[in-house]
Amino acid sequence: MPEPFLSIVIPAYNEARRIESSLEAIQGYVRSKNFSVEAIVVDDGSTDNTVEVISRHPEVRVLRNDRNRGKGFSVRHGVLEARGELILFTDADLSAPIEEADKLLAALESSGADAAVGSRALERELIGIHQSWFREWGGRFFNLLVRLFTGLRIHDTQCGFKLFRRGTTRRAFELQRVERFGFDPEVLFLIRRLGGKVVEVPVRWNDNPASKVHYLRDSLRMTLDLVVLRWRALRGQYRA
Repeated sequence: MPEPFLSIVIPAYNEARRIESSLEAIQGYVRSKNFSVEAIVVDDGSTDNTVEVISRHPEVRVLRNDRNRGKGFSVRHGVLEARGELILFTDADLSAPIEEADKLLAALESSGADAAVGSRALERELIGIHQSWFREWGGRFFNLLVRLFTGLRIHDTQCGFKLFRRGTTRRAFELQRVERFGFDPEVLFLIRRLGGKVVEVPVRWNDNPASKVHYLRDSLRMTLDLVVLRWRALRGQYRA
C-alpha cells in the first residue's frame, strides 16, 4: 500500500462531544485535495465514548494508549506511527481550522524548512475568539521562558497546529521525554538542535473554553519541564 503524502495526527482525551464535527471537517478537507491523506486519532485513555464516536469513521485510524499518558505522549505516539511524508498535528477541537494547513504546507514548500509552526502571536488580528487576558498574558510570559531556556526565537510554541517533515524530524520525537502539555518547546528545541529549520506561520484561531489545560497546575508543570529540558541538554542526555 503506497504511503500517504500527509498524515494528520489528532490526540484525544474525552473528546466525544467535539471530535465528531472535527473529523467531518477533516474529511471534507481531505476530499478537496489531490494528494493522499491518512487521519490518525490517538485515544489517550478516554473514559467517555470517544472511541465509539471515532469508530463511525472507518477511514480514520485509531491508536490507543494503555492509559492516560498526556498530550505529548499521544502526539509522539501518533507521529512515530504515521506513514506520511509530512505530518500535521492538530488539536481535536480544531481551534485552528483545518484549512489553515494550506498555509503550513506552503511555508514548508517555499522555505525548505523541516517544521512549520502555527502561530497566534504573529498576527493577533487573526484570532476570532480570544482567551481571557490572564491566559493570554500568561502565554506571553511562558514564551519568554521558552526563549530563555531553549534559545528558540518562536513567538508561540503552544498553538496546537504544527506540520513536520517525517524524514528529518522523526529523531526529535524519538528523543522527546515530556509527556504532557510542555512537549512543544522540547520537540522544537530538538529539531533545531539536530540541525533542522523551523518557521513560524500566522494562522486563524478561536479559543475553545472546554480546554483540558488546568491553568495553574499545568503552567507550573510546563515551567518545570523547561528547567528539566535545559538540565538534560547540559548533561548530554539528548545526544542523537
